[in-house]
This record gives sequence, C-alpha cells and structure tokens, in this order.
Amino acid sequence: MEAVVVDVGSKLLKAGFAIPDQTPAMIIPTQMKKLVDDDNDDVTVDPVVRGFIRDWDAMEDLLHHVLYSGLGWEIGNEGQILFTDPLCTPKANKEQLVQLMFETFNISGFYASEQAVLSLYAVGRISGCTVDIGHGKIDIAPVIEGAVHHIASRRFELGGIDLTNFLALELGKSNPLVNISMSDVEKIKEQYSYCAEDELAYQKTQYSCPVEKHTLPDGQVISIGRERYTVGEALFQPSLLGLEAHGIVEQLVRAISTVSSDNQRQLLENTVVCGGTSSMTGFEERFQKESSLSSSAVQPTLVKPPEYMPENLTMYSAWVGGAILAKVVFPQNQHITKAEYDETGPSIVHRKCF
Repeated sequence: MEAVVVDVGSKLLKAGFAIPDQTPAMIIPTQMKKLVDDDNDDVTVDPVVRGFIRDWDAMEDLLHHVLYSGLGWEIGNEGQILFTDPLCTPKANKEQLVQLMFETFNISGFYASEQAVLSLYAVGRISGCTVDIGHGKIDIAPVIEGAVHHIASRRFELGGIDLTNFLALELGKSNPLVNISMSDVEKIKEQYSYCAEDELAYQKTQYSCPVEKHTLPDGQVISIGRERYTVGEALFQPSLLGLEAHGIVEQLVRAISTVSSDNQRQLLENTVVCGGTSSMTGFEERFQKESSLSSSAVQPTLVKPPEYMPENLTMYSAWVGGAILAKVVFPQNQHITKAEYDETGPSIVHRKCF
C-alpha cells in the first residue's frame, strides 16, 4: 500500500496516496461543523489557525474521516504517512502530531518535511526560494540543498483570509445596503480578484474602472468595480491594509539579502510561488514586473512547473512534493518506525524529520 501524504492548511486539507503526477485524491475544507449536544445547533470549528494546528480533538476527528472514510484505511491495518510542516512549526506541535499518529492511529511509519522544501521538489529543484501565500499566512523561505535556511526565512500573519476581510470592507463601502456573507465574499474574491499590471495601472482604476453586476445566492445584486484590484494590490502595497510592511517582492529580496552572497543568485533565480492566493489572475505577471523593478542586483525569477505535473500545481505543490519525497523516505527506511517511536517517544521527530 502506498504511503499517504497529508497537507493540512488553514482553509483546505489535501490528502491522498503518494502518486506525484496526480492531484491529491481529497481536497476538503479544514473547517468543521460540530453539533452542540443540547439544542442541535452546530458551531464552526477551525482546527488549523494561521497554518498551525490549534484544536487537536477536531484534528483527530478530521484525520479519522480522511484516512478511514476517505482513503479507505482499515482499523488494524494502518499504513505509513507523511505530513507537510509549515514554516516555524513549534517543536511541541511536531511532537503532538507524531504522538497522535502512532498512539491513536497506530500507523506503521511517519515522516514530516517542511512545505517550502516540498514545493521546490514539486518543480524539480532542491535549492531555491519558496513564497507560499496561504489562507492564514505568507511564508518566505530560502532552501539550500533541501534544507530551509531558517535565519533568513520570514513568516507574516497575512494571507487569503485577511484579503477576504479587506474585500468585505471595500464591498460594504460601495454596496452599503447589501449584507454580504463572508462565504459569498470568499467566492467573489476567487471569481473576480485581479492583480493590476503595476502600481500606475492600479492608480488609474481610481478614475476609470469597469463595474460588473454580481447576483448573490439570495437574489440581491451588488456592483463590483475597483475592489477587485484592491485585493491583489494589498500583497504589493500592504499599507492598504494598514500595515507598515514592504510588498511581497521586496520582502523576498530582503530575506535573500541576508543569505551568503554565494547562494543569492541561485535562490532568486529559482523562486517558486505557491498557495491558493497566488493563483489570482495577473499575480504572476505582477510579481515578475515588481521583480524587474526591485532593489536587487539579481532579479527574482519564477520557476515554471514541468508540463507533466497536474494543472493548478501552485494550489497543492507541497502535497505533490510530499508525494515525491514519500517515494524515497519510506522505501529507504529513512522514516520513523513504530519500534523507534516506542523506544524514544515523540522527541524522535526532531532527530529524524528535519
């Protein structure tokens, strides 16, 4: 039986058997609905917040559904599993995950690897820089020979959820009489958001911008104009969100400038952008334009995925990289076995998964 690869994000969980040139078998919302005993009301539970697991009971329920109902594991015959780790995952979280998998799920083998490394593997690189724009955070991580350069890495608690909240505010200003639910705003963001070609093109939208009518599920009609550009612009001008921070390309250049000069060219010329928000229309073109204007002597250059890889690879590149790695670590016995876990306990994860 193939190992299972699980990539748990703040918004979506990607899981499936390790077949690298296919999309993950399961792509489901991480958010769950939980019934409250007394009055059949359900409450929303977010097991993962800003990339990290926060509600372990909910995560156990979610993984039980994924592994047994979704992927067909049988109780008593569990296989091997590889998890993707977000940048800066606390040591305690790593230990708790390996403990949950061995003691509750009784797996036969475990491995975990950092998302930044796996996203590079997905495009056939072992060195480069990963810019991961997720639902709950942005990670910028230089990777040298398959290892994250942690001192130069950057993590920002800004992601797709913040852009959704920002779009809700902007739509509220232009459609003051309409009450738009956050789930509708999220769909509008995915459907309409667009990155302007450059800052000048964005400024021009203040004066002339086509307005589209959008009908909400309840029949109300709203107007969408400049708001569609404002969302993407916030990645390059965080001041729109009230943040005193540089845009995403400048953050990347500054992160790489702290790495040894011998490695800087290789890292910048092998930049991988991934995460759901990076699939926004016009984002890659804007990223390249900003790169050409950046303060760096070497311009960041985006790596294109190989043609044989699945479409929309940016959405789940860490999962694909995990599937590639699983084909190596488990057959070569580089993973944590049940016997090793029983002998050492959860701390073994720091020795064998790095």
